[in-house]
Amino acid sequence: MRILGTVNGRPRLLHKSKLVIIAILLLVGASLSACGKNNEAGLAEGKVNVVTSFYPLYYFAQEIGGDKAHVVNLIAAGVEPHEWTPKSRDLTSVSKAQLFLYNGAGLEGWVDDFLHGLGSDSKVITVEASKGISLIQGNPEHEEGHEDEHDAEEEHGHSDLGVDPHTWVSPRSALVMAANIRDAFVQADPANEAEYELRYADLEQRIKQLDDKYTRELSGYKRRDIVVSHQAFGYLARDYDLNQIAIMGLSPEAEPRSQDLLAIARYVKEHEIPYIFFEELVSEQLANTLASEAKVDTLVLNPLEGLTPEQQKAGENYFTLSERNLQNLQKALQ
Repeated sequence: MRILGTVNGRPRLLHKSKLVIIAILLLVGASLSACGKNNEAGLAEGKVNVVTSFYPLYYFAQEIGGDKAHVVNLIAAGVEPHEWTPKSRDLTSVSKAQLFLYNGAGLEGWVDDFLHGLGSDSKVITVEASKGISLIQGNPEHEEGHEDEHDAEEEHGHSDLGVDPHTWVSPRSALVMAANIRDAFVQADPANEAEYELRYADLEQRIKQLDDKYTRELSGYKRRDIVVSHQAFGYLARDYDLNQIAIMGLSPEAEPRSQDLLAIARYVKEHEIPYIFFEELVSEQLANTLASEAKVDTLVLNPLEGLTPEQQKAGENYFTLSERNLQNLQKALQ
């Protein structure tokens, strides 16, 4: 993987006096805006500077780090993580931080080259947040021998298509990830260990309550099948005894075969499955097409990979989205 740089072109000065004044004002405004962005993403004196690869890690790091941490997420709101690759400015941000948190398990196909780019003298602590989770091995698409589809998936970010990387979707996996992040804070800033432990304990309690609620409220349904647009709910299905039927593979960009779509539509009809789930950060076209073919409705099942700008503005977070997922799962299992 190649990490590409960015080129910042300079606007050409205009010669007419009024246009020159307008250009200067625009340049000043752009400069102030850029300064604001740099301050947000730059170092914060007296705090642990943390860079995260995507939203769940950003949220957990904020919750554990509190006012002792300055946390920056590489991926902007509304961007699907599977489609994202870092730029040279991201490498610069990480090289100046004390902690870099990434999911691992093959999610960030770019991470090995990225970390190599930091150099051997880098002091940043890199943390694979999924370490210690029992990973789901295997990919149904491999079994069919769709090599072209596999290559396409790999280009979109997964470095290991034999492992399901979507660990964070299940609260039980999130518990392991939060503990790894706590340990990283303690390693980077042992003087404030007590505060990190306290904030972690609060986060741990909320995740355990979410896990208990999922276990309790999903256990009473006879129906266990969920049809999803993207194979992102394997850990959720494993931990709460559900059967995930995915239209697309581990990457939301993987194209399903026409015979697979027909087979899923037939399964939906035969088993009277009332809803097909789609995601907000990827196209819902396939889910809608399949729902129309099977004459059923659609619902959102959020893979918790990131927030839309609207969700960010509304103050949504990992827990509010997980609660909404639970409500929609209950509706689909009735």
